[in-house]
Amino acid sequence: MALNAGACAIFGAMQKLWDISPAVHPGTPVFPGDAPYRQQWCATLAPGCPVNVSAITMSPHVGAHADAPLHYDAHGAAAGEMALAPFIGPCRVIHAIACGPLIEWHHLAHALAELPPRVLVRTCAQAPTQWDTRLIAYAPATIERLADLGVLLVGLDTASIDPADSHDLPSHQAVRQRGLRVLENLVLDEVPEGDYELIALPLKLMQAEASPVRAVLRSLA
Repeated sequence: MALNAGACAIFGAMQKLWDISPAVHPGTPVFPGDAPYRQQWCATLAPGCPVNVSAITMSPHVGAHADAPLHYDAHGAAAGEMALAPFIGPCRVIHAIACGPLIEWHHLAHALAELPPRVLVRTCAQAPTQWDTRLIAYAPATIERLADLGVLLVGLDTASIDPADSHDLPSHQAVRQRGLRVLENLVLDEVPEGDYELIALPLKLMQAEASPVRAVLRSLA
């Protein structure tokens, strides 16, 4: 069926999308001790069976995901109880590639003018495809100062906002105290520094401490 002129104009004006979610499969890296992705077939297409049906098990921290307060607060909200507003809206991607081990304030200072309420930091030249014990994390003071500027959500392209060997998770605690939301395990390899619309809605998992997201960025024009 041919598209009319109005429909063609709409399609022609569609903004560019960046998929910032890593592929999820049995080889997807996981935090040590977390359940990896596993899939088994419960039914397969065959005579007498018209469908494929599978069962999937994995930690909700596999791939791109949103931490819920329940992850770092015994009385915190589960993933399905979180408000959705922080996970959709204006967002800034800031490059701090290889800044490690922590994202300090001076790594972001060049890109903080008129800051939108969501900040994603690219720390990797290329998103890791294996578990990285030297992952770059947020300094808790950076979380605090972003919150002071009105930021509602922080994210990054590593597995945690705290170092892999941290036992007290100070950045998670800063997020808890300031009421921010968190996205981890993003893929920002192809995303230029700048402003976008973020769309990364968690699933309505009413007892889970985190949720997978299909995170995308959309151009503003």
